[in-house]
Amino acid sequence: MTFDDITGDGRLWAVRNKSEEDNELYKLFDRWNDVVWLRSFFKANMDDLTSYFKITDVKDAIMDTIEDSESLERMILDLSPYANLDTIFRPLSNYNIGVYLEKDKAKINERRHHASWLRIYAIKLNQGVYIVTGGSIKLTATMQEREHTANELLKMEQARRFLIENGIVDDDGFVDYMKEI
Repeated sequence: MTFDDITGDGRLWAVRNKSEEDNELYKLFDRWNDVVWLRSFFKANMDDLTSYFKITDVKDAIMDTIEDSESLERMILDLSPYANLDTIFRPLSNYNIGVYLEKDKAKINERRHHASWLRIYAIKLNQGVYIVTGGSIKLTATMQEREHTANELLKMEQARRFLIENGIVDDDGFVDYMKEI
C-alpha cells in the first residue's frame, strides 16, 4: 500500500494499491463518469434504486451520478490552501467521533430531487488531514447490506490496520513514515 498526495500540501492523501495504475480517489471519479460502468451498476442494483430513491429510469440515475461526481470532484480537487477538509469529511459513525484514525465520509449534502448516493471514504489522521481509502454508490440505509459497500468498510479497516501496524496514529507519524519510504 502506498499513498498519493492529492492536494500537494499533505492535507489529503489517497491509497494506491501496488497492483493498481491509479489511486482510489481518481479511480472513483473515473468510474462515476463511466456511462457503461454506471449503466451496469444501476441495472444490477435497480431494486435498491427504486425502493430507497424511487428512481426507475437508469438514465436519470446515470445523469444524477455524473452531476454529483463532478460536484464532489470540484469540492475535493479544487481546494484552496485555506480550505478546511473537516467541513467536507464527517465521521462515518457517531460512535467513532474522537477516535484516533477515525473512519470518515464525504458526500454532497444539498441536492435537489433526492439525497446524493455518492460517498468518498477516508481515514482521518488529524484535524484537517485525511487519507481516502475508496468510495461507493450507497443505495441502502447501511453499508453492511450490500457487498460493494461492505467491501468499502473492509478497505477502510485494512488501511487503518496498515497505519497502526506501521506505527502511524496521526499526521506526524504519517509524515515520518512517508519520509522513510
